[in-house]
Amino acid sequence: MTEFAELADYFIVTLAQLNPTVGDVKGNAAKVRAARAQAAAHSAELVVFPELFIAGYPPEDLVLKPAFQSACRTAIEELARETADGGPAVLIGTPWVEDGKLYNACALLDEGRIAAIRYKVNLPNYGVFDEKRVFARGPVAGPMTIRGVRVGVPICEDTWLEESAEYENVVECLAETGAQILIVPNGSPYARGKADIRLSMAVARVTESKLPLIYLNQVGGQDELVFDGASFALNADLSVATQMLAFEEDIVTLRWRKKTTTSMRALGPVEPLLDRDRADYAACVLGLRDYVGKNGFPGVLLGISGGIDSALCAAIAVDALGADRVRGVMLPFRFTAQVSLDDAAQLAKHLGIRYEVLPIAKAVHGFEEILSETFKGLPRDITEENLQARARGTLLMAISNKTGAMVVTTGNKSEMSVGYATLYGDMNGGFNPIKDIYKTEVFRLSALRNTWKPNGALGPSGEVIPPNIITRPPTAELRENQTDQDSLPPYDMLDAILERLVEREEPLATIIAAGFEREVVARIDRLLNIAEYKRRQAAPGVKVTSRNFGRDRRYPITNRFRDDGHPLPEPDGTLAPRTSQVSVDAFDG
Repeated sequence: MTEFAELADYFIVTLAQLNPTVGDVKGNAAKVRAARAQAAAHSAELVVFPELFIAGYPPEDLVLKPAFQSACRTAIEELARETADGGPAVLIGTPWVEDGKLYNACALLDEGRIAAIRYKVNLPNYGVFDEKRVFARGPVAGPMTIRGVRVGVPICEDTWLEESAEYENVVECLAETGAQILIVPNGSPYARGKADIRLSMAVARVTESKLPLIYLNQVGGQDELVFDGASFALNADLSVATQMLAFEEDIVTLRWRKKTTTSMRALGPVEPLLDRDRADYAACVLGLRDYVGKNGFPGVLLGISGGIDSALCAAIAVDALGADRVRGVMLPFRFTAQVSLDDAAQLAKHLGIRYEVLPIAKAVHGFEEILSETFKGLPRDITEENLQARARGTLLMAISNKTGAMVVTTGNKSEMSVGYATLYGDMNGGFNPIKDIYKTEVFRLSALRNTWKPNGALGPSGEVIPPNIITRPPTAELRENQTDQDSLPPYDMLDAILERLVEREEPLATIIAAGFEREVVARIDRLLNIAEYKRRQAAPGVKVTSRNFGRDRRYPITNRFRDDGHPLPEPDGTLAPRTSQVSVDAFDG
């Protein structure tokens, strides 16, 4: 009797930070059942899952297919019937069609039925999100009653305040209509510094509403996005009730004490979060692991050049998949230095991967012979030099076709930005784990991996990348006997300029005023612009910044605008009134 009386003093909630697969409705439902059984073992009254969990997030246009909508609803209905067993209620994200409209919804399953549904109100339409294309805007609603507790369920974007006429303050509405706790299901992808931004947002909502808040995020890779989990909960006094693991599945049960002088409180495990470089590395590992696993590849192969980019990619691949599922191939030509051959062999030995050397001279000379009449009378130039990369790409893809292993491409963000990669050569393959990693960070992450290994990594501990690869000046066979930096500025300068051009969209005049040489800035800007078509055709890869060359950055390939680097003129306010007033005047006629 005492035990039941004690349990009645608590609202016991299990947070299921899990890794769904988009489109695998049955597999995702199986994860729900397993987590609910675990929640029941901890006497939980409610088990919570992330945003659109039954579908996987983001489902993009898949969610528009009636057959997929039906499969999701059928799975939710089956799970609802199972809650008639008296076990924990289930709060789960799902697409939901009502009156001909498709919503991003969260359903409460309890006592054998769908007890309540809430719809996402504020639909994100920026960066990687385009939910306004596929979902209808939901109405603002009050809290759900779950086992006697009034629970507000704002879905992801509903907790972010935005200065716009459309935005609805869902949290304010929930607080005013009697919510006792906020549970926020999320599909929030990883980006550097994102954890601090989320926490700041949650602190603001708790401060305003005076309610405890659970922020439950999904974990796992989905195409170019990586979801880091890192879910947390705050008490109403802003103390941390729990901090869950990052980049790993995690299930935590919190006992929220109901009988207090103010609001419910809980105290659970608090896990440390990874810092920027460690988090980036863990994101690259998780992104590659899930891309390979969720798409059913038996393993991966990659070209090992003896350089730092392929070395880092090989380490990431082994950490993601294990050495037995990674194959390295050295494809030397006459410009390949012996030190590169030695370093590549040592890397393969350190990582324990299958490794072979396939000289490409016959392939390159074969291409040259075939083209000799076509190129007769024309001077030798970069065309012939790039045949090396094309031959390598062809051979790697042949091995991939024969074995089923996916090709990992190894181009870093710095060189991809300025077009230092050949199509159907360096760039052809299935996935690139360092696509969003600048060259200076490639060096940092390589050195870091020799002293640290993330939780769950399948590679060896200790030194895995030979130090000579990290300290040796970078070389590239893209321009025969030149190094990359014979024709590019030093990488620290290149990356600083690119960060301002790509992430901040700064005018050239601002970058020049910051101390960079005009000619260098103009040249990098030109290379960035003319390489757009290459980036469009590159393999997908892990996204770690708030902006990259995936769905975040949409520039036209055919584009004749160029920033001339001159200071930007101030708008002439004497020629027109403020835009808002112009609109009002036009409307009033």
